[in-house]
Amino acid sequence: MPLADRERFEGWSHAMGRALDPSFLIAKETVAAAVAARREFVAYFRELAKERRKRPTGDLFSDLVSVSDEGDRLSEGELVITAMLLLVAGHETTTNLIGNGILALLNHPEQHRKLAEDRSKIPNAVEEMLRYDSPVQLTTRLALRDTTIGDEIVGKGAQAVVLLGAANRDPRTHEQPDRFDVDRPSPRHLALGQGIHFCLGAPLARMEGRTLFEALLGAGRAFRRTADPVWVKQVTLRGLESLRLEFA
Repeated sequence: MPLADRERFEGWSHAMGRALDPSFLIAKETVAAAVAARREFVAYFRELAKERRKRPTGDLFSDLVSVSDEGDRLSEGELVITAMLLLVAGHETTTNLIGNGILALLNHPEQHRKLAEDRSKIPNAVEEMLRYDSPVQLTTRLALRDTTIGDEIVGKGAQAVVLLGAANRDPRTHEQPDRFDVDRPSPRHLALGQGIHFCLGAPLARMEGRTLFEALLGAGRAFRRTADPVWVKQVTLRGLESLRLEFA
């Protein structure tokens, strides 16, 4: 996407992300803002698709415009919804991974020191950040057939709310689950989904997290919080509205 449009994407993305909570928790104004953002997104991508058809630029969106599978091209609706998914999902979740991860380091100075002294731990630390404070806290699944989970039967066609954040703190799976530990052996988590629902952008999100923390810790500059963190008032996505830092 054109870099000059970054702020527009950020506003649209935030507006749509706020509407991901269960419907009974969302204000009418939030829904209206999300609908308006979606309309603007659709109009934007339709215009951009026209430009890329005339003048491909060798980027991912140009590839999506021209992609074909056994002779079938993406319809305009498929193209637009795919582009929106990639942009919104990647923007909200990775932003939260980075913000939540920085806050975890600030709240656990001994873990911060470990990471600063040995940056080879960063890939494992990113996985622990995803587990410890998951950017996506819940999702929903539709039962394709009658399914038994524990002692409960989820009937075909019923919707189940899956609490990813809770699963990532399950003491049956994680030893001392409420402890943030950058040395945790191969942290297992569901922050990026599983199976056919595994996150398409997982490799990119991990790379962005590693790159950010390499740069932040590799600079060798100390940093501290100058104000209390402000959390976004949301249930589905967990992230910060603001985190003010001062660098020495």
